[in-house]
Amino acid sequence: MSKPENTHVSRRGLLAAGAMGATLMGSKVIAQENKTQGDAPAEEPKMDADALSPKIVACAEKLIPIEYTDAERAQLLNGFENQLQSIASLRAQNFENELAPALTFDPRLPGKTFAKQKNQIRIPAPYKSALPTNSEDIAFASLAQLGNWLRKTSLTSVQLTQIYLDRIEKYGKKLECFVTVTPALALKQAAQADLDLAAGRDHGPLHGIPYGVKDLFDTKDILTTWGAMPYKDRVAKRDAHIVTKLHDAGAVLLGKTTCGALAYGDIWFDGKTRNPWNLDEGSSGSSAGSASATAAGLVGFSIGTETLGSIVSPSNRCGATGLRPTFGRVSRSGAMALCWSLDKVGAICRSVEDTITVLGGINGGDLEDASSIDMGLTYGRNLGQKDLVVGYDPAWFEGDGANDLDRKALKALKKLGVKTKTISLPELPYGVLFLSLIAEAAAAFEELTLSGRDDLLVWQDDNAWPNSFRQIRFLSSVDYVQLDRLRRKVMLAMDKLMDEVDVLITPNFAANLLTITNYTGHPCVTLRAGFHKIPTRGAKDNADKALHRVPQNISLIGRLFEEGKICALGRRMEATLNANHERPPGF
Repeated sequence: MSKPENTHVSRRGLLAAGAMGATLMGSKVIAQENKTQGDAPAEEPKMDADALSPKIVACAEKLIPIEYTDAERAQLLNGFENQLQSIASLRAQNFENELAPALTFDPRLPGKTFAKQKNQIRIPAPYKSALPTNSEDIAFASLAQLGNWLRKTSLTSVQLTQIYLDRIEKYGKKLECFVTVTPALALKQAAQADLDLAAGRDHGPLHGIPYGVKDLFDTKDILTTWGAMPYKDRVAKRDAHIVTKLHDAGAVLLGKTTCGALAYGDIWFDGKTRNPWNLDEGSSGSSAGSASATAAGLVGFSIGTETLGSIVSPSNRCGATGLRPTFGRVSRSGAMALCWSLDKVGAICRSVEDTITVLGGINGGDLEDASSIDMGLTYGRNLGQKDLVVGYDPAWFEGDGANDLDRKALKALKKLGVKTKTISLPELPYGVLFLSLIAEAAAAFEELTLSGRDDLLVWQDDNAWPNSFRQIRFLSSVDYVQLDRLRRKVMLAMDKLMDEVDVLITPNFAANLLTITNYTGHPCVTLRAGFHKIPTRGAKDNADKALHRVPQNISLIGRLFEEGKICALGRRMEATLNANHERPPGF
């Protein structure tokens, strides 16, 4: 998960937001009071109903906020003993992370229908077929080009794999982008890929292509640490569903790329993943290593996940191309669950067509994932482009978060001859939806909070998981349900908007769209728009005032299950902007 956008709220705003806002405000006060009493973690309070009193209830009301009468407080205490006993029984269950809730999210609103798609990805063969003598040129080539060389030149998968392993050896520690490298397994899989090709067993466009997978996907007998100190020695017993699918597609596993601890940010248990364009700043997250390694040419492609920006944000920071598919399109079985109703699996590559190629390899239904949706995937360069309508709000490109690169991308889009339409989103409190993500994540990792093992996590700031997990326990169940109802309202609003246009073009973090579309489940492709010079992001006390030339992306958001359409438009924009071929200096 990337850091939330527009989450700062004033005291007055918290009160206006009602129970959800006051919950956070009140729990921050408690956390601050606890902090002044020493660094030792507070013990879990005993669930003793006799210790409760109307006065304690009155104090607790301030955390919701709500106000009862003295008579009501006295009466509700009569039922607390049973409620506390029920909670104790519930906590004793010690649920495993992979156990999904009974209620599952479906991005498809009732009455909506979706055209069937053939599983067909059509990408023309590359024009240039000569194999470069420079290994660097090979490492940064597109998947289509790599596949062409594997089939029509002397390049073998073993040679290609060794090129990437050498680059990981040379640059991996500098970028802190791999947790575990698997050279023996990679060379074994590459040798098998070469044997299969020689025997006429071609498994498709990913055959023989080396890749990295985010370290929250299980890989049998290989460390899968979730980026977090409490799990740094965790070894998976089986492969995640997409690891199996990629193996069946002939892809070669180079190793596990870093992810921010428990899928948040770029800080993991043994370091901080770096942006190859500016090593003094982090790569953003949580698909930190996947974006960094891909942008630096250490892998052919990589797999990431997004809950609330974890593909879009690091792709933007590192200048990679990321495709966040429609919620449910790609199975998550065998992946760490952060938020069951939001987690999505996608590709991080160096070009738009590479992302749709990878999506074709991992797409498909899976009965082990309760939210899985079996939907075909079609792509062609002209798919849906004839009568395409692209929507945008001019305010997105003029606000404080927009810049000249965003406006340049919009201008490039208009030059393509597509029809554009100005639109606007209804005024809703989109930012508060973030609370439901924290609630699900706190449930997924409740054991860390109750046991005190959350203190083992490296990142302990106010916005980091440990504090957020503690705060969210004061969110009432009623308000959680209301959050879900707000989500349905947002889905209806977005559905109405997308009936008017095929695609939205937007700066990556404008107008809460990253939050909105993650909660509605719409697909997004983010691609490089160009370069600008800015100070190091995340530098302490603004110590680094030097300007660094770094890339920036633009996002295209599509209708549900229409990844093919946004990628066809994205490829055209990519060619017009002509910014994705430049490599990070020194790599």
